[in-house]
Amino acid sequence: MRRILLLVFLGVAGALALRAYALEGIYIATASMEPTLSVGSHLFVNKLVYRFRPPRRGEMVVFTSPVEKRELVKRVIGVAGDGIRIEAKQVIRNGEILVEPYVQHTRADERLVGDDLDVGTVPPHHVFLLGDNRDESGDSRDWLDAQGGHLFFIPLSSVKGRLVKVR
Repeated sequence: MRRILLLVFLGVAGALALRAYALEGIYIATASMEPTLSVGSHLFVNKLVYRFRPPRRGEMVVFTSPVEKRELVKRVIGVAGDGIRIEAKQVIRNGEILVEPYVQHTRADERLVGDDLDVGTVPPHHVFLLGDNRDESGDSRDWLDAQGGHLFFIPLSSVKGRLVKVR
């Protein structure tokens, strides 16, 4: 009986450690990443990858929102040293228009907050994140601190891991 209890304990401890430090399942609750990720999708977060390297442009990451203190999924648009501007809904990174076939504009004819911004240069140990469903996503264009200043950049310490799509 003690052997069975030991095996159950080791199994539960192993599963908890795996979830906390390596791989965790998540559920997509909002449309901010459509059409890439549909509401209701079940995916995994690779929590190990960023222990060995920083996030790369184009990757979808899970991070803690600086405003709502909950976990969100967004796409890395800019990394440290990248200059970011948004003009008429078009992202310009380091002076070049970013080609983004994954982006959806549900209100393309409307001028929204965040459609024209001079974000600046991404500081060291930070990233600039946007949702794929740009007109419906709360992201780096929208977040404000307690004093009303923009929170354009997310510290790497807030990034939990890279999203893994399982087909």
